[in-house]
Amino acid sequence: MPRSRASLRVIETGPIQARRERGAGAGSGATSRIVESITTAIVERRLMPGTKLAEQKIADIFKVSRTLVRQALNQLSRDRLVTLEPARGASVSMPSVEEARQVFEVRQMIEAATIRQLCKVVTDAQIAQLRAHMREERDAVARTDVSGRTRLLADFHVVLARMLGNEVLAQLLQDLLTRSSLISLMYQSSHSAQASQAEHEAIVEALEKRDARAAARLMEQHIASVERNLRLDPRAPDLAAVLGAQG
Repeated sequence: MPRSRASLRVIETGPIQARRERGAGAGSGATSRIVESITTAIVERRLMPGTKLAEQKIADIFKVSRTLVRQALNQLSRDRLVTLEPARGASVSMPSVEEARQVFEVRQMIEAATIRQLCKVVTDAQIAQLRAHMREERDAVARTDVSGRTRLLADFHVVLARMLGNEVLAQLLQDLLTRSSLISLMYQSSHSAQASQAEHEAIVEALEKRDARAAARLMEQHIASVERNLRLDPRAPDLAAVLGAQG
């Protein structure tokens, strides 16, 4: 798979994305910033699976000690976003096919239940918020803002969970969506941003009608469509054709 140059930058926290502010000290704040920046770079598809994460380089970017970088990488390793190997250091994780299938299976179960529950309690103000989010998605897709649209398309799912007032659920979905981003990069998803955006629009329509059955069905179809467009079953090469006698 072709590799693009890794892009890692210091980011500021925003109102929509779930944040991992763990601890009030300066050290824990720096660790959180590193974790958030690497996570966002993965979600926005600026860091590819297998990319090496050199401690010293990251320390230089954030102007912190390697100890704090190591803490951040350990946290990302626990979240399954980074792989730590003795003598080889850290790299962005490369999910297996089985892990990919399990992530999407869990998303199907959780997100279908989430949307059913939300249909019972969603307010007109929340529908208006989702409509505004749809406009942002459409604008990002139209202007081919790749990182912006990727972030917004992922945030949609977390916004739905947050509307239930359940931060544990929102954080769980944020983690699953970040892993889904890695999986899409690893297995070369052909599911277009336009298709995802249209599917989100249909889900919001069903929510506005408070049609729980339709909303859950549309969510399940959306997630299944994303998974179906991954190359999780690449054809094994025909060795006879590849290694056949020449001339």
